[in-house]
Amino acid sequence: MTPQGDSSSLELSISVIVPVYNGGANFILCLTSLAEAVSPPHEIIVVGDGDTDGSSELAEEFGASVIRLPTTSGGPALPRNLGARQAHGDILLFIDADVTVPHNAMSQVVETFRSEPNLAALFGSYDDEPAAPNFLSQYKNLHHHYIHQTSCEEASTFWGACGAIRREIFLASGGFDERYRRPSIEDVELGYRLRRAGYRLRLCKGLQVKHLKRWNIGSLLRADVLYRALPWADLILRHRRLINDLNLRFSARVSVLLTFGFLCSLAVAWRWPGFLLVAGFLILLLLSLNLPLYRFFYHKRGLWFALRTIPWHFFYYFYSGLSFGLGATLYLLRTCLPCKNSAVARLQTNDLLEKESRNGRN
Repeated sequence: MTPQGDSSSLELSISVIVPVYNGGANFILCLTSLAEAVSPPHEIIVVGDGDTDGSSELAEEFGASVIRLPTTSGGPALPRNLGARQAHGDILLFIDADVTVPHNAMSQVVETFRSEPNLAALFGSYDDEPAAPNFLSQYKNLHHHYIHQTSCEEASTFWGACGAIRREIFLASGGFDERYRRPSIEDVELGYRLRRAGYRLRLCKGLQVKHLKRWNIGSLLRADVLYRALPWADLILRHRRLINDLNLRFSARVSVLLTFGFLCSLAVAWRWPGFLLVAGFLILLLLSLNLPLYRFFYHKRGLWFALRTIPWHFFYYFYSGLSFGLGATLYLLRTCLPCKNSAVARLQTNDLLEKESRNGRN
């Protein structure tokens, strides 16, 4: 499916949409980077999601159009949709309030859409220079950068932190699913719908934004497990579609299996020490499979940083596997129980009809 018209012959305009809830200092940097863009967008629309720190007023000082929600919606889906409905640009560029964009971001987006008239949407990645200096922030954001930079450019999903889509396609598709009440996988779900409708999506590896968020153990686990892994498992099972790309690539799935095999072998080795050899073999396979990533960490931050990422990466595979299993269980319980109740109801109905039939014959 292709958009209407030949966009290659038109001057495309961009509407930047930024949802914000108490953006703080990071939001100032975000607005500053947008204001300093070499090719400024047609408009910047900021949706204040019940913010109480003056973020909306700050956006107005930068010349942005502001939509204010009286109370927070809890996630970016609703604010993004509200901004999109007010936008006038040909292209909607969604930017998170805790990222900064490069000077040439707008020209990259316009040029890509102009050169590919049948392209529906595109998205970029985090760069390899995360702002927060602590270990977890560096690990998390560099891992994200690596995953995007080594994935297929013909994409199977979408990314809302820096993602652009043709306005008419976004509105026709219904926008982001507002049932996601936390910063979750509303962007992934939109990408799934777009691909199912036959639209082309592209991962533009040259479009890189800087993530300003500081991660700690609690925020990392909460985001990865509650807001990503569990709803993503539900989405995969609903769509019956497990893509071999990004975080779901085949090597990642094998790594999850190897991680659990290694842990099970260690547990069994308490009774049968021979399983230590099995555990050692599995850990070697796991290290070998992920060696390109650890080599990337080494080149970016040195040997000590790369060594420290290994246990965290194994832990990532562990809780990702557990989360998917839990998400799949919850999905099956939710979908199978109604089926069971329907079957019971059918049996009861059939019994009642049979009794009525017997009474009629008598």
